[in-house]
Amino acid sequence: MSDEQWFPPSDGEEGLFGNIHQRTDELYRIVNRESDDSGVFISPAFILKDVVVFPRMISPIFISDDNSQKAIEAAQGQNKTLVALFLSDQGAEGDYLSDFLPVGIELAVGRMLSMQGGSHSALVQGRRRVEIINILQTEPYVIVEARNVPDEFRSTKRLTALMRTTRSLFESCVELNDSLPEEAHLFSMNINDPGWLADMIATSLSLPNDTRKDLMILTHPGDRLKKLNQILAEELDVLELEGEIQAQVQTEVDRSHREFYLREQMKAIQTELGEGDIWNQEIVELSERIDEKKFPEEVKSQAFRELSRLEQMPPMSPEVGIIRTYLDWLLDLPWEEESEDNLDVLHANEVLEREHYGLKKAKDRIIEYIAIRSLNPKRLRQPILCFVGPPGTGKTSLGKSIANALGRKFVRLSLGGVRDEAEIRGHRRTYIGAMPGRIIQTMRRAETSNPLFMLDEIDKLGADFRGDPSSALLEVLDPEQNNAFSDHYLEVSYDLSKVIFITTANSLSTIPPALLDRMEIIEFSGYIEEEKLEIARRFLIPRQMEENGLSDEQISFQDASLMKIIREYTYEAGVRNFEREIGSVLRKIARLKTEKKTYPKRITPQAIRKYLGPQQYFETEAEMEDEVGVATALAWTENGGEIMPVEVLILDGKGNLQITGQIGEVMQESAQAALSYIKSRAELLEIDSDIFENVDVHLHVPEGGIPKDGPSAGITITTAMISALTERPSFHLVGMTGEITLRGRVLPVGGIKEKVLASHRAGLKKVIIPIRNEKDLEDVPKSVLKEMEIVTVKHMDEVLPVALHPPKSAEKIVKRRSSKKTAPEK
Repeated sequence: MSDEQWFPPSDGEEGLFGNIHQRTDELYRIVNRESDDSGVFISPAFILKDVVVFPRMISPIFISDDNSQKAIEAAQGQNKTLVALFLSDQGAEGDYLSDFLPVGIELAVGRMLSMQGGSHSALVQGRRRVEIINILQTEPYVIVEARNVPDEFRSTKRLTALMRTTRSLFESCVELNDSLPEEAHLFSMNINDPGWLADMIATSLSLPNDTRKDLMILTHPGDRLKKLNQILAEELDVLELEGEIQAQVQTEVDRSHREFYLREQMKAIQTELGEGDIWNQEIVELSERIDEKKFPEEVKSQAFRELSRLEQMPPMSPEVGIIRTYLDWLLDLPWEEESEDNLDVLHANEVLEREHYGLKKAKDRIIEYIAIRSLNPKRLRQPILCFVGPPGTGKTSLGKSIANALGRKFVRLSLGGVRDEAEIRGHRRTYIGAMPGRIIQTMRRAETSNPLFMLDEIDKLGADFRGDPSSALLEVLDPEQNNAFSDHYLEVSYDLSKVIFITTANSLSTIPPALLDRMEIIEFSGYIEEEKLEIARRFLIPRQMEENGLSDEQISFQDASLMKIIREYTYEAGVRNFEREIGSVLRKIARLKTEKKTYPKRITPQAIRKYLGPQQYFETEAEMEDEVGVATALAWTENGGEIMPVEVLILDGKGNLQITGQIGEVMQESAQAALSYIKSRAELLEIDSDIFENVDVHLHVPEGGIPKDGPSAGITITTAMISALTERPSFHLVGMTGEITLRGRVLPVGGIKEKVLASHRAGLKKVIIPIRNEKDLEDVPKSVLKEMEIVTVKHMDEVLPVALHPPKSAEKIVKRRSSKKTAPEK
């Protein structure tokens, strides 16, 4: 409530203004100014700055300037009232009429009391509103001409309704606002004058001075009540919101007090039962676990430091859960727990051979590692291998077999689609829900510090605005650094040097060079048909028979049946689809068995056609006869080798080279190099050099829907072009591969094993390869080499006698074409 009084104070009240009751009696004895018939009077005046006093209200004021003091003294000398002026703007000087509000207040001012600093205080009583007509004098004090503004009103239903609404709103405010006494509402109920009611309520409320001035200048009681109703409604909204907020706060406080009380009761009950405090018990248990755990010294210090922080916190603090989770991670991780390696080379070899067929290079590398460890058990550096090959070639399953051979735990982490560095290194504990990275999570799952850790699909790591996870793996896969791997969550180093890391990938092209440099690459080139047959016999058929409930049956597959599945129903480097098709055949047989029908015990090629339906894949067949402008190339794919006919046509034209068949840039460049080589050797090849300006060369590689690229078809393209230009037929049972240079040199290429096997499968009898690829023939089965002739070459001059028929000695086909161009016109 404001400082103004709207009812007489009690007797004997003492304070800043002495005996308040005596002082108010003095106010009542002061006489109002006399006015003429029009209500105009002349009176001293002073500026009231920090307070607005309404009629009938009593309030203290403070006087600090001399002019105001002189005006009050002049009025008191006459025992009469004076006028208080209100500045219209706080920045106004008060020298002109326009600086003041048009309405002021006639005041009775009691005795002034001196205060520190030279200022004075006094009690004043508002008498009536006055209209300021003119300022007659400003020195030594202000004198104004003013007119009385009576509260004239006519009692109407609308005015009565306004008064009731005002009283109701004021009652609600009194109920919600503890600073408003109940007497204020009772006093308002006894006021029947609408103007007085509005002024009394405005005085009771703590309103800004600007709002009080707005009410002061409203001379009609009805207008003041309307304005006051708006103010009361806003005040009521604020008070209701305050009440809601206080209720919520009180509810939370009450709940906290209740929980605290119940918790104290629990402590007392536990003490009586001899159980002690659960929180203290938990702290003690954590301390014992830290003491018993085999930690590095740095980690143990960190654990006790966090435990000390935990002890000092109240049990219900939000930080408690974060620290407790962190300690659990430290305690659950294997820091010095190791599994003992089985270093028996014969046992390891037996396990690897029993569980996998082929893959000699990968098996040899593991046997070498075991042999070195058996000779030097203290060797700390572990191999970091990268198995690269097509899907389904046994990369992941070989990792499991290696773990079994060594007696180590096997854990696997798939990196496909990982794009956030925090997935590897973890999040800092400042984040809500922070956790260690997936490396540390997997190590906790391993429960030993020396598992065999397989990082699957390392070539499918991504990178975006959250960081590059492949960069985070640099530390993991570097034997010089991974003994102190840094995880953002742990904030202590973790030793990964005892872990054998094996990564898998389908392609090396997407692996960053820095990461690739840290790994030993072992290629899984894919299985040849003979290997697939053996794998089916050893692993796939027994496993599928067991899964389909036929393990007790004497069911067998003919080799021709398995070969039919491989060639006509699958097209892959691995054996996943091969196993699915075998399972599909056995499911059909299982159904016949359950239906009590006759089913075959020996699966023939005819049964394969019956159970698997029409042929799904068709191999490219070798040409049926020797032809001009056609040569057979050998290609490598992820699914194995293929033969690929290359066709060349010579057309009348302007010396253009047209290439079709969805050929890549490298292969197009090989074709251009081949044509340039032929032009440079035209005389030796018995080709008229002028013919190149009069013909177009069209090169096409069939199966245009399949993209083709690479340099290995260079000698094949050259052979086909020479065959077309010289009309020398090529031998249809000869295949070839090799890159060509402009000088005709034949450079080595990759995939020789797959290419030779593909040519053997297609029925070719002779294969031309670069001489520097002769070393790759060691990987080709000897049975295949016995049935084929392998020709190694260094230059294109060595290719043509093997690939093409001898040149015609009668006439040159190119001369005949040239004569057609230069025939005389009739």
